[in-house]
Amino acid sequence: MTEEIMLQGCRDNLATAQEALYNRFSPRMLGVCYRYARNREDAEDMLQEGFIKVYSQILQFRGIGALEGWIRRIIVHTCINVLKKNKKFSDSVDLVHASSIQINENNIPSMLQAKQVVECIRLLPIGYRTVLNLYAIEGFSHKEIGAILDIEESTSRSQYTRAKALLEDILVKKKILQKPRENVRMAGVSN
Repeated sequence: MTEEIMLQGCRDNLATAQEALYNRFSPRMLGVCYRYARNREDAEDMLQEGFIKVYSQILQFRGIGALEGWIRRIIVHTCINVLKKNKKFSDSVDLVHASSIQINENNIPSMLQAKQVVECIRLLPIGYRTVLNLYAIEGFSHKEIGAILDIEESTSRSQYTRAKALLEDILVKKKILQKPRENVRMAGVSN
């Protein structure tokens, strides 16, 4: 089924077209939901709720931009709304586990399995995880994140910085990433 036929069928509320749309985009959108959810069941619930919104708002899609991008935006906002119902994002999180490691995005090996990174991201506290996903993966600005989560822009920036530090600490502890070596000069050692 072509995208145009599928869209028209969804606009006409045809179950076959809705099923085709779901089958085409749900695997990628489940991956999006999984990054925000605590577990697979929560991700599946977010996905279902998101597609209900997609179907109810399909008349608003005007064909400007990619359909997948439009669906992704609805799914992300659905995930955020679900999280907002369950948790305040302005809560501060104690960084007992995070050391003051300097983050360098080039430290993360390019060959890292995406699944390993996602699993490590999912270990972050909910506020950090959400800001990291929105900024680094979805491409929202800190100003947009602040508006979406009802937090200050500076809180978004701070949580992103702390999320990166905590993520690096997790990656190091799981031996997925080596701790960056510091230039330490030992006293009394001659060259």
